[in-house]
Amino acid sequence: MTAPDRRQVLHATAGSAAALFLAPSFELLHPRFAGAPLTLAVIGAGRQGRAILGELATIPEVSVVAVCDTDDSRLQSAVRRAQGLKGYATHTELLEKEPGIAAVVIATPTHLHKDIALACIAAGKHVFCEAPLAHTVDDTRAIVAAAKGSSKTFAVGFQSRANPVYSLARSFFKAGTLRTLSHLRAQDHKKTSWRTPGSTPERDAELNWHLNGALSLGLAGEKGSHQLDVFHHFLGKFPVSVRGAGETRLFNDGRTVADTILLEARFEDGLRANYSATLCNSYEGRYELIGGEMALIKLGWTHGWMFKEADAPTQGWEVYANRQQYHNDSGITLIADATKLAAQGKLTEGVGLPYSSLYYSLADFVKAASEGKAPACGASEGGRSTVVAIHAAMAVMKNTEVLIDPALIAEL
Repeated sequence: MTAPDRRQVLHATAGSAAALFLAPSFELLHPRFAGAPLTLAVIGAGRQGRAILGELATIPEVSVVAVCDTDDSRLQSAVRRAQGLKGYATHTELLEKEPGIAAVVIATPTHLHKDIALACIAAGKHVFCEAPLAHTVDDTRAIVAAAKGSSKTFAVGFQSRANPVYSLARSFFKAGTLRTLSHLRAQDHKKTSWRTPGSTPERDAELNWHLNGALSLGLAGEKGSHQLDVFHHFLGKFPVSVRGAGETRLFNDGRTVADTILLEARFEDGLRANYSATLCNSYEGRYELIGGEMALIKLGWTHGWMFKEADAPTQGWEVYANRQQYHNDSGITLIADATKLAAQGKLTEGVGLPYSSLYYSLADFVKAASEGKAPACGASEGGRSTVVAIHAAMAVMKNTEVLIDPALIAEL
């Protein structure tokens, strides 16, 4: 792997002597696509489905024509979001009455993904399925096999794969900037009950499926899978075991998934990734660390930093790079759109992506489907990260170490 392209790394700006920054290219930050608008439907109008509808509305190359949800109040709320949007109660009805749609986005609860995904693939649609892909290994296998047998695009919503800041950081990682890896660490800390009130016990159970350990992969899978996938993508390999522990520390409301968890994923070479998630406290939020002998990369979804060791070799551009102080360390900022921000005098206001990670993931899918290219995260890679998440959830539930069969990863 060669070093990052010079125009990705060094951006000159007018009116500034120290005008060199680490930044993704403009093309990554502002993707555009060839071809006619992609006609699309969204299946699932819950919180994530509504967020997806909002992001799709900002992509000119998309025409959202229909939405589907089994709950009528959520369905009607979604239909009101866009003029001319048609609503359907089931995915079967949608596929029967809207045969002309080219693509679907599946944003239902994880345990419902399989039947919907298989139906959409069989109907010849391009499919974007939210991550994790499924809640069991058998369901994951079935989806991956069907996707492989289709000529259409199948993308999995592990969002870091299409994130420009993560792509830039990965280019430095692949160029050997960190040298020998020492540790991996990630966390997702956010104080929230993770509960949505329901009008009846049945409705409450339906809305809060992610609190039911029989249906949900809990914090390890529903949240941790996205961050563990960052490590899978950077390293190009998957762990051989995962040790987990979890407790309900705050929300003793009958849920059967822990509100606080710890994971340790072990790779074949002895490298370990430590992960923590809690619903009890928000300190330090959500991030990933990739540490090596010469540098450490910290990633925070809209932002990224590189902390170089004092004995790390220099390449000349570091003296000009934008830096931020973090406790006792100075980090080189992996800036999105640095040139434009500097020209506007806005670097001091903070830097980050112009769009959300969800936007980039959806935009990548639209581009792949429109241009016949591979998506940032296809069925196989999404399936493998899902299998790791399933084992992680099992480890937390059993408070033990669970081995991950490399043959299972390889078959997907």
